[in-house]
Amino acid sequence: MAGNSLPAQSQKQLFDDGWTFTRNGKSTLVNLPHDWDIYEGPNPKTGATGTGGGWFQGGKGEYRKTFATPKSELVKIHFEGVYQKAEVFVNGKKAGQHAYGYTPFTVDVTPFLVKKGKNELLVKVNNSEQPNCRWYSGSGIYRHVWLQTMPKVHVAENGIYVTTPKVSPQEATVRVEVTVQNESDKPQQAHIEYQKEQQTIDLKAGESRQAVFTFTVQNPKLWSLRDSGITRSYLTVNGVKSSFEYGIRSISFDAEKGFLLNGEAMKINGACMHHDNGILGAMAFDAAEERKVQLMKDAGFNLIRTSHNPPSEAFLRACDQLGMLVIDESFDGWRQSKTPHDYSTLIDSCYEEDIRAMVMRDRNHPCVIAWSIGNEVMERKDIRVITTARQLKQAIMKYDTTRPVTEALCSWDHDWEIYDPHAEVLDIVGYNYMIFKHKSDHQRDPKRIMWQTESYPRDAFRNWAVVNDYPYIIGDIVWTGLDYLGESGIGKYYYEGQEKPGESYVSGGQPEWHGAYCGDVDVTGWRKPISHYREILWANPGHRRIIPDSLYMAVREPDGYKGTIKETSWSVWPTWESWTWPGWEGKDIQVEVYTRQPEVKLFLNDRLVGTKTVDRSTEFKAVFTIPYSPGKLRAEAGGKSVRLATAGVPHHLSITSEENLHFLQYDGQDLAFFILEVRDANGNIVPDAEVPCEVNVKGDAQLLAAASANMKDPEPTTSPKFTTWKGRALIVARTLKKSSKGSFSLKVTSSGLPRCIYNVKK
Repeated sequence: MAGNSLPAQSQKQLFDDGWTFTRNGKSTLVNLPHDWDIYEGPNPKTGATGTGGGWFQGGKGEYRKTFATPKSELVKIHFEGVYQKAEVFVNGKKAGQHAYGYTPFTVDVTPFLVKKGKNELLVKVNNSEQPNCRWYSGSGIYRHVWLQTMPKVHVAENGIYVTTPKVSPQEATVRVEVTVQNESDKPQQAHIEYQKEQQTIDLKAGESRQAVFTFTVQNPKLWSLRDSGITRSYLTVNGVKSSFEYGIRSISFDAEKGFLLNGEAMKINGACMHHDNGILGAMAFDAAEERKVQLMKDAGFNLIRTSHNPPSEAFLRACDQLGMLVIDESFDGWRQSKTPHDYSTLIDSCYEEDIRAMVMRDRNHPCVIAWSIGNEVMERKDIRVITTARQLKQAIMKYDTTRPVTEALCSWDHDWEIYDPHAEVLDIVGYNYMIFKHKSDHQRDPKRIMWQTESYPRDAFRNWAVVNDYPYIIGDIVWTGLDYLGESGIGKYYYEGQEKPGESYVSGGQPEWHGAYCGDVDVTGWRKPISHYREILWANPGHRRIIPDSLYMAVREPDGYKGTIKETSWSVWPTWESWTWPGWEGKDIQVEVYTRQPEVKLFLNDRLVGTKTVDRSTEFKAVFTIPYSPGKLRAEAGGKSVRLATAGVPHHLSITSEENLHFLQYDGQDLAFFILEVRDANGNIVPDAEVPCEVNVKGDAQLLAAASANMKDPEPTTSPKFTTWKGRALIVARTLKKSSKGSFSLKVTSSGLPRCIYNVKK
């Protein structure tokens, strides 16, 4: 399977800098990616996007940029993503438009350019028809923009398509299909050269044709979860070079053997994920997209479902490089609406264009193992839904037949079996919260391949067990891997009488919340206890790595400590890496230890308080109920130990960098992520510290965002002011353009604590 095709460097220029953004009569200079919603912040009183969109504003905005006419036969502007309903004007004339906010589009601006002087590019963005999404969409040009120049005879957009029809460890066949386009008004010849082979094709005016090159690779380096195995290659068309990347791998699915990657059986431990980047909103910086994938990799997941729209190019490149499987999803709903202005208003006029944009862009990524055509469609009881499913599948297979087509099906009543004709359209049937139906479904259709495309976080053990025990169930994909904006209050726990009960979709929504807390990982990157538990469950030779000696300990918040705890459907019981419970002395508290080791010992202040056996019957947990007493808690198993210590009062702040800043690029696009923590005099994190802070960034970077994981904090995340939550916050700095390696500093001040400074030196 191939990677992403990339035009020659001279033909593709990043066009992100120097835009004038105008909204509500006010203009500012911005560099893309840009999302005006995240800068304005949530507001339950005026937020047009509602509870589903996180109470953000939406609305309209305009982006302007001037540029000189390039010396080229053709000039095009490529937009990776604009949310949404974009109209593009060049020198006052309309050059193109695109409605769906999640698919890329390209506008040929050649006819509108001036011969001398500057051109004005205007992009009007209309996200005012609300609500149009069930989660946070963001607003604006939130992905990259590119200026493309090319001769009239050129490789068509996404015109290099690589497949690997035969793959073994000893030998692989690679097929490269090149589509050449003639955009001139007369016949032309195209001379294509690849790996010392040459082909010449004749093209009529306006015609596109394909040339195919096939070659064999001996002892190929296979793409896998452990080794990206990405190869860059080059070809020329009439002397103009194009580069592309590909990875050699094979995939197969069946009800007897399950899912095989390169012939190796593998169970899928997957995570659903929305497109936002937490405190950055929808802004799709490459570094943020890569960080998102790395967080999921570190949490033990081996697949991401892009719920419920195509992701950014940078996201898929990161999945290729880091070794992460992907279900690439096109749409949420179809012809019957979920919100008044959603894709149901576009599907008939746009679905073919949007599927083409998704599949042709993404079909060359080895990480993509399946296409998804929809999610919990509302018209599921209308027999016409089968026709729609067939139409969408056929649209996909027009551009790629190397992967299966799936869809997330659901049923909130007792008539699941009536959806069999719909399920038969699919190559793999997606079950949203319905995998308990698997036995009777398997009896009716023994060849049906199943995966649970959404599941509740608290059902981690039950879902691991059913996937582990039945080969026709190839995986479980939890909702969700990462906390996200929108669907306000999903996954929340709360204290009785202290806030509005119920789910995000109850009448009036959840105005205290602007995001979802159902992820295994929060928006600062902190792995919740459920994340460590899930990774231990899925540790096996077919997975990402073997971790039989892993050991993790956390403490369940006592019911009544802050109030009577109430859970919601997607929540787990509030559990923390904390042995700090003042006022609870002498009262029982539960300590949970997760491991694959057969026995766990628990010590409090170096005294043994208990020993527990651990196996499948205990769900690989050791649960100890002991009276709370401050001090040091220690669990031991298999020669390893983990510790928690009672923290004192806040004493100072600390800042650590998430990555090696030596590799930071000062190009105006790279990001540096910093974790700020509140610590006591002994260096322990104060687990309940809520400290108001302010951050200042000076030097060759600027502040992009700073916030905690508290989805009830209304302060805009792009503000320098923030309040820690659970003793923690995330700070993100964006580098400035500099010809040499730069330097900058972060200074965080707070009332009552000494200031904290972090220097990034050359």
